[in-house]
Amino acid sequence: MTIIRLGYVAMSNHVPNCSPSQTMTFAQFSKIKDRDAAIRKLELLSISNLHNCWRLLIHNEANNIQFFRLSSKLIPLANHPEIPEWDYIDAISEELAKLKTFIKNHPKIRIDFHPDHFVILNSSNIDILKTSLKTLRMHYTLLKKMGVDPEHRCVLHVGGGYGEHVQALEQFIHNWGLIPESIQRMVILENDDTTFTLSETLYLCEKLGIPMVFDYHHHLAHHLPSEDWKDHWDRILNTWSNSKLHPKMHISSPRSDKEFRAHADFVDTGMFMEFLQQIKGSLPHLDCMIEAKQKDGALFQLMDELKSHKDIEIIDDASFYIH
Repeated sequence: MTIIRLGYVAMSNHVPNCSPSQTMTFAQFSKIKDRDAAIRKLELLSISNLHNCWRLLIHNEANNIQFFRLSSKLIPLANHPEIPEWDYIDAISEELAKLKTFIKNHPKIRIDFHPDHFVILNSSNIDILKTSLKTLRMHYTLLKKMGVDPEHRCVLHVGGGYGEHVQALEQFIHNWGLIPESIQRMVILENDDTTFTLSETLYLCEKLGIPMVFDYHHHLAHHLPSEDWKDHWDRILNTWSNSKLHPKMHISSPRSDKEFRAHADFVDTGMFMEFLQQIKGSLPHLDCMIEAKQKDGALFQLMDELKSHKDIEIIDDASFYIH
């Protein structure tokens, strides 16, 4: 028997006017002639994004959803090299304090981030690496200000393949030694759907002591001919053995056979059950992040469809036992 807890990504399809990712491009920022007014607009967008995060957490609480990925677009143009004078943390401190209070009062909820694809830790370009670290430091600071322990809260892909996977993996290992320990502890790695397979990602995770997030859909879209995820499952779980958090994975379904890598609106319940039947009993608790276009709507539909399966025992609106 295993407890499965479901979460969703960043935004709700059931809470109106609640985007946590309102943004402004640097081109738009530059068109505002009064620089102080431009910065103030950035601050107002950031405050609104964080306020909407708070609203989403209240929505999640009402629906027993204890697993949630925050948007990485909370602070538009944060750390932009052309706006070095902007102290965005001071401007958003009240909203961060409100989130901190909520999270403190709900210790069971799991909050994390998945920084955008431009955060690349295996680049040989030092400027790309510096920019990536700057972005990760922002995520670290936001988590700390929210009262969340940053350890194992940021999901990343391995990075670019650069035409030679072995060299790219070794470049990651080299760069890892240049990354501050506090940021290292924040990172968890995910297999992707085009470049680094389960085996390659697991190689880095085991070598460097990084927990691995298994993406089932990515694996089906991109794997070696002889690679069976079940042969690696115990090793994946073992990467979490020194973490305070439960193992986590990503679940989504292909949009179609033709667009297999693209995420569908909802999760294919049969596909998910096929996976669950293989892993039930192998661990006490697994957190599953739904990466579907319908966000919390996909979570609600999945839970509704799971009720008819004899091996499923519902706990609440967003979690269940698989027997």
